[in-house]
Amino acid sequence: MHDRFTPCLWFNGQAEEAAAFYVSVFPNSRIFHRAAWPDGSPFPDKVGQPLLTEFELDGQAFLAFNGGMDVPHGMAVSLLVNCADQAELDRITERLTEGGRQLDCGWVADR
Repeated sequence: MHDRFTPCLWFNGQAEEAAAFYVSVFPNSRIFHRAAWPDGSPFPDKVGQPLLTEFELDGQAFLAFNGGMDVPHGMAVSLLVNCADQAELDRITERLTEGGRQLDCGWVADR
């Protein structure tokens, strides 16, 4: 189940929501583990709130992490999705741009 390298996506409270969104877009995907901020955390106001969500997108493992700081997402890291045909590409693009936007050259920025 665990790959040698797992991309970690950093969020400021939206990790679980993001994982659920991605799992809803791609077939053969699932959330397989959730963990909350533990007792004794250096951030007592976060105890019990979601800390990380581990999920797979068509067999590729990912980690969504609520790191706490407002670290902006950028285009320096992106995911290439190989599609079987134009219909699949159109379906995925449509889902990812809900609340996001279409960029130049076929790139999209999700919400």
